[in-house]
Amino acid sequence: MPVLFREQAKSALEVLLFVASEPLTVQTLARIVEIDLADAEELLKELAAEYQARSGGLQLVEAAGTWQMCTKGEFAPYVERLYNQRSNHGLSKAAVETLAIIAYRQPITRAELELIRGVKVDSPINTLLERNLIEEKGRREGPGRPVLYGTTKEFLKYFGLKDLSQLPPLDDFLVE
Repeated sequence: MPVLFREQAKSALEVLLFVASEPLTVQTLARIVEIDLADAEELLKELAAEYQARSGGLQLVEAAGTWQMCTKGEFAPYVERLYNQRSNHGLSKAAVETLAIIAYRQPITRAELELIRGVKVDSPINTLLERNLIEEKGRREGPGRPVLYGTTKEFLKYFGLKDLSQLPPLDDFLVE
Protein backbone atom coordinates (compact mmCIF):
# COMPACT_ATOMS: atom_id res chain seq x y z
CA MET A 1 0.00 0.00 0.00
CA PRO A 2 1.55 3.38 -0.97
CA VAL A 3 2.25 5.80 1.91
CA LEU A 4 -0.33 8.36 0.76
CA PHE A 5 -2.97 5.67 0.23
CA ARG A 6 -2.15 4.21 3.65
CA GLU A 7 -3.11 7.45 5.43
CA GLN A 8 -6.21 7.84 3.24
CA ALA A 9 -7.24 4.25 4.01
CA LYS A 10 -6.72 4.82 7.74
CA SER A 11 -8.80 8.01 7.55
CA ALA A 12 -11.54 6.17 5.65
CA LEU A 13 -11.63 3.47 8.35
CA GLU A 14 -11.88 6.17 11.01
CA VAL A 15 -14.79 7.86 9.22
CA LEU A 16 -16.65 4.58 8.82
CA LEU A 17 -16.27 3.77 12.52
CA PHE A 18 -17.37 7.29 13.43
CA VAL A 19 -20.60 7.18 11.42
CA ALA A 20 -21.51 3.54 12.07
CA SER A 21 -24.32 3.03 14.56
CA GLU A 22 -23.03 -0.42 15.49
CA PRO A 23 -19.69 -2.26 15.53
CA LEU A 24 -18.22 -3.28 12.15
CA THR A 25 -16.21 -6.38 11.27
CA VAL A 26 -12.72 -6.06 9.81
CA GLN A 27 -14.02 -7.87 6.73
CA THR A 28 -16.74 -5.26 6.19
CA LEU A 29 -14.32 -2.38 6.71
CA ALA A 30 -11.71 -3.89 4.36
CA ARG A 31 -14.34 -4.49 1.67
CA ILE A 32 -15.71 -0.94 1.83
CA VAL A 33 -12.28 0.72 1.82
CA GLU A 34 -11.07 -1.79 -0.80
CA ILE A 35 -7.95 -2.91 1.04
CA ASP A 36 -6.57 -6.28 2.11
CA LEU A 37 -7.84 -7.79 5.34
CA ALA A 38 -4.32 -7.81 6.85
CA ASP A 39 -3.86 -4.12 5.95
CA ALA A 40 -7.21 -3.25 7.50
CA GLU A 41 -6.32 -5.04 10.74
CA GLU A 42 -2.94 -3.30 10.87
CA LEU A 43 -4.45 0.13 10.23
CA LEU A 44 -7.19 -0.40 12.82
CA LYS A 45 -4.60 -1.33 15.44
CA GLU A 46 -2.54 1.75 14.55
CA LEU A 47 -5.62 3.93 14.75
CA ALA A 48 -6.61 2.42 18.11
CA ALA A 49 -3.09 3.10 19.45
CA GLU A 50 -3.25 6.71 18.22
CA TYR A 51 -6.57 7.25 19.99
CA GLN A 52 -5.23 5.63 23.15
CA ALA A 53 -2.12 7.84 23.13
CA ARG A 54 -4.03 11.12 22.86
CA SER A 55 -5.88 12.74 25.73
CA GLY A 56 -9.22 12.97 23.93
CA GLY A 57 -12.47 11.38 24.96
CA LEU A 58 -12.74 8.78 22.18
CA GLN A 59 -11.20 5.36 21.66
CA LEU A 60 -11.42 2.49 19.20
CA VAL A 61 -12.50 -0.76 20.79
CA GLU A 62 -12.18 -4.25 19.38
CA ALA A 63 -14.84 -6.60 20.73
CA ALA A 64 -16.19 -9.93 19.52
CA GLY A 65 -14.40 -9.65 16.16
CA THR A 66 -15.75 -6.15 15.49
CA TRP A 67 -14.47 -2.58 15.86
CA GLN A 68 -16.33 0.42 17.20
CA MET A 69 -15.57 4.04 18.09
CA CYS A 70 -16.56 4.61 21.70
CA THR A 71 -16.15 7.14 24.46
CA LYS A 72 -13.46 6.52 27.07
CA GLY A 73 -14.87 5.16 30.31
CA GLU A 74 -13.89 8.15 32.42
CA PHE A 75 -16.31 10.30 30.41
CA ALA A 76 -19.30 8.00 30.95
CA PRO A 77 -20.94 10.28 33.57
CA TYR A 78 -21.20 13.07 31.00
CA VAL A 79 -22.70 10.78 28.37
CA GLU A 80 -25.13 9.39 30.94
CA ARG A 81 -26.24 12.90 31.85
CA LEU A 82 -26.75 13.70 28.17
CA TYR A 83 -28.92 10.64 27.62
CA ASN A 84 -30.28 10.55 31.17
CA GLN A 85 -29.58 6.82 31.42
CA ARG A 86 -29.18 4.86 34.61
CA SER A 87 -25.57 4.04 35.50
CA ASN A 88 -26.25 0.29 35.46
CA HIS A 89 -27.11 0.43 31.75
CA GLY A 90 -30.75 -0.28 32.53
CA LEU A 91 -30.16 -3.75 33.98
CA SER A 92 -31.54 -4.51 37.40
CA LYS A 93 -29.27 -5.95 40.09
CA ALA A 94 -31.04 -9.31 39.62
CA ALA A 95 -30.39 -9.23 35.85
CA VAL A 96 -26.71 -8.34 36.37
CA GLU A 97 -26.29 -11.16 38.90
CA THR A 98 -28.04 -13.64 36.61
CA LEU A 99 -25.96 -12.52 33.63
CA ALA A 100 -22.73 -12.92 35.61
CA ILE A 101 -23.66 -16.47 36.61
CA ILE A 102 -24.51 -17.35 33.01
CA ALA A 103 -21.28 -15.80 31.71
CA TYR A 104 -19.12 -17.84 34.07
CA ARG A 105 -21.10 -21.10 34.20
CA GLN A 106 -22.54 -21.43 30.68
CA PRO A 107 -24.23 -23.42 29.39
CA ILE A 108 -26.56 -23.40 32.38
CA THR A 109 -30.22 -24.21 33.01
CA ARG A 110 -32.85 -22.03 34.70
CA ALA A 111 -33.03 -24.51 37.61
CA GLU A 112 -29.25 -24.30 38.11
CA LEU A 113 -29.45 -20.50 38.08
CA GLU A 114 -32.23 -20.55 40.66
CA LEU A 115 -30.24 -22.95 42.84
CA ILE A 116 -27.22 -20.61 42.77
CA ARG A 117 -29.20 -17.37 43.26
CA GLY A 118 -31.72 -18.86 45.69
CA VAL A 119 -34.63 -17.10 43.97
CA LYS A 120 -36.69 -17.35 40.78
CA VAL A 121 -34.94 -15.99 37.68
CA ASP A 122 -37.88 -15.71 35.25
CA SER A 123 -37.84 -11.91 35.06
CA PRO A 124 -34.04 -11.48 34.76
CA ILE A 125 -33.86 -14.18 32.07
CA ASN A 126 -36.67 -12.54 30.09
CA THR A 127 -34.89 -9.16 30.30
CA LEU A 128 -31.56 -10.66 29.20
CA LEU A 129 -33.22 -12.53 26.32
CA GLU A 130 -35.04 -9.36 25.18
CA ARG A 131 -31.75 -7.44 25.16
CA ASN A 132 -30.03 -10.27 23.29
CA LEU A 133 -27.37 -10.61 26.00
CA ILE A 134 -28.15 -14.32 26.42
CA GLU A 135 -29.66 -16.97 24.17
CA GLU A 136 -30.78 -20.56 24.23
CA LYS A 137 -27.77 -22.77 23.49
CA GLY A 138 -29.65 -26.07 23.31
CA ARG A 139 -31.25 -28.51 25.73
CA ARG A 140 -29.77 -30.70 28.44
CA GLU A 141 -30.41 -34.42 28.15
CA GLY A 142 -32.62 -35.77 30.92
CA PRO A 143 -36.07 -35.28 32.39
CA GLY A 144 -37.89 -32.36 30.80
CA ARG A 145 -34.88 -31.53 28.58
CA PRO A 146 -34.34 -28.09 30.18
CA VAL A 147 -33.11 -25.15 28.08
CA LEU A 148 -29.42 -24.28 28.35
CA TYR A 149 -28.54 -20.57 28.38
CA GLY A 150 -25.31 -18.87 27.32
CA THR A 151 -24.07 -15.42 26.40
CA THR A 152 -24.24 -13.90 22.90
CA LYS A 153 -21.94 -11.84 20.69
CA GLU A 154 -24.05 -8.88 21.78
CA PHE A 155 -22.95 -9.61 25.38
CA LEU A 156 -19.30 -9.41 24.27
CA LYS A 157 -19.93 -6.14 22.42
CA TYR A 158 -21.93 -4.69 25.32
CA PHE A 159 -19.05 -5.25 27.73
CA GLY A 160 -16.24 -4.59 25.24
CA LEU A 161 -14.78 -8.10 25.34
CA LYS A 162 -13.01 -9.88 22.49
CA ASP A 163 -14.07 -13.24 23.92
CA LEU A 164 -15.03 -14.89 27.21
CA SER A 165 -11.39 -15.41 28.18
CA GLN A 166 -11.29 -11.66 28.90
CA LEU A 167 -13.78 -12.00 31.77
CA PRO A 168 -12.05 -11.18 35.06
CA PRO A 169 -10.98 -14.29 36.98
CA LEU A 170 -13.81 -15.55 39.18
CA ASP A 171 -11.39 -15.66 42.14
CA ASP A 172 -11.39 -11.84 42.08
CA PHE A 173 -15.01 -11.89 43.28
CA LEU A 174 -14.89 -14.68 45.87
CA VAL A 175 -15.03 -13.68 49.53
CA GLU A 176 -14.08 -15.75 52.57
